[in-house]
Amino acid sequence: MADKNIQIACMTLGMVGTNCFFVFDEAKTDDNGKKHGVLFDPADQGRRIYDTLTEKGFVIDLILLTHGHFDHIGGANELIELSGAKLGCHEKEQALCQDAYLNLSNDYGMHLKVKPDITYKDGDIIEAAGLTFKVLFTPGHTSGGCCYYCEEGKFVIAGDTLFEESVGRTDFPTSSTSELLRSINDKLFTLPDDTIVYPGHGETTSIGHEKEYNPFVLGW
Repeated sequence: MADKNIQIACMTLGMVGTNCFFVFDEAKTDDNGKKHGVLFDPADQGRRIYDTLTEKGFVIDLILLTHGHFDHIGGANELIELSGAKLGCHEKEQALCQDAYLNLSNDYGMHLKVKPDITYKDGDIIEAAGLTFKVLFTPGHTSGGCCYYCEEGKFVIAGDTLFEESVGRTDFPTSSTSELLRSINDKLFTLPDDTIVYPGHGETTSIGHEKEYNPFVLGW
């Protein structure tokens, strides 16, 4: 049974409607009555993210990226400056985060670059804000993309690896269709069927639903 104290708030931001998730434990507060949490994929408007959370009594302890595309990092630098939180991603995504061509921001005249403070390997356990996440290396949409699995909360932050009855695009620099499908089958589809999937775009789904109805993965 999922821990009901673990809550997930979502802001959908930016030109392509990117989901920015904030995960926190409702039952835990610090000495000042603040609730601490982990922020995933600061898509855009770092100050808006910070102000919204601060007004509600939240503190960002860590910022994590599922991957480094422009629509997932647009608010990162401003949010890091305001919150003081460190930024983490998979070790193989560092180059994309710091290259405006690879992260596609050049295409939109943005020239975005972010420098991760922390990098992770497949299987690493991240403990922050009283929460625990397991890093699942899921290349395909990008060469260093990853997902974050919270066993206690029975959910996975999936970025652009897996969507509701769809998958991430593989026509970008560093993308690979075969790697993406292998990642979904070998990493995500081995999670319990009732695991809730929080994707980078669109609505939530479940591992069980995608195993049965996702046309891009069936028969692989």
